[in-house]
Amino acid sequence: MTKKQTPFGGAVLAPYSLWALLFILVPLVFVAYYAFTDNAFAFTFDNVARFFTAKSVVDGVEQRTYLVIFWRSLKLAVISTVICLLLGYPLAYIMARASEKRQKLMMTLIMIPMWMNFLIRTYAWMTILQDTGILNSFLTTLGLGRVHIIGTEGAVVIGMVYDYLPYMVLPIYSIMAKMDVKLLEAARDLGCNSVSVLRRVIWPLSLPGVLSGITMVLIPSVSTFYISQKLGNGKFFLIGDAIEGQYVANNLHFAAAMAFILMVILLAAMAGMKKFTNHRVYGGDTL
Repeated sequence: MTKKQTPFGGAVLAPYSLWALLFILVPLVFVAYYAFTDNAFAFTFDNVARFFTAKSVVDGVEQRTYLVIFWRSLKLAVISTVICLLLGYPLAYIMARASEKRQKLMMTLIMIPMWMNFLIRTYAWMTILQDTGILNSFLTTLGLGRVHIIGTEGAVVIGMVYDYLPYMVLPIYSIMAKMDVKLLEAARDLGCNSVSVLRRVIWPLSLPGVLSGITMVLIPSVSTFYISQKLGNGKFFLIGDAIEGQYVANNLHFAAAMAFILMVILLAAMAGMKKFTNHRVYGGDTL
């Protein structure tokens, strides 16, 4: 059964369509245009090919420079996303099942850090994780040894999880808060224990929120550069650092090629995840 189109439907959507055209589609077209042109704006595949073929020697070992950077970025982004999901899913469930007053309190506590500037939050973690920082001072007070965290991949993951955890919690919470409690009660009446209710009812129904959360965490985690620069002490590059470096060096066409390749890979991954989610939730039919 199709919904009836209102006479003013097109007019209502016009501002959003214009915004999407100007600030989403047009920039993407420019990125693609720069990616497949050289400095004289002649068509070329060299920028894209360079991403896959450029080599460098590190510790006497020859490696493909930008592929190594990309896989490192993807690895840290996936680790951060998984941690955010493991932390955010039960937190979202607790919020959804809490009283309205507690929901507002928990929502406020999650949102407060986001009111602060992103740079300030990152600098705060630098203060905490430094060798002479708050964490090591606390460990020293307890008689434990110092832990070197700053300048490692672990520090970057911590920064990503802290900054992007709310983006995982909020979409899942929005789905769970609307979940019909009667479905859970019916599952228990039919003999499901708590684990079965989670696996057979709550998890499938919350998959759209999980997909949104994964998307909102994974994409900025892959392309981040400031967190890796400050918490990683610039000891290793992520793909965001590589793109920024090429942009600063005025290599706009190669920077656009890296951004274009990253965008295509992420869109393909998101499409695959969406198809999997539709299959699990809707039996293979998209709505």
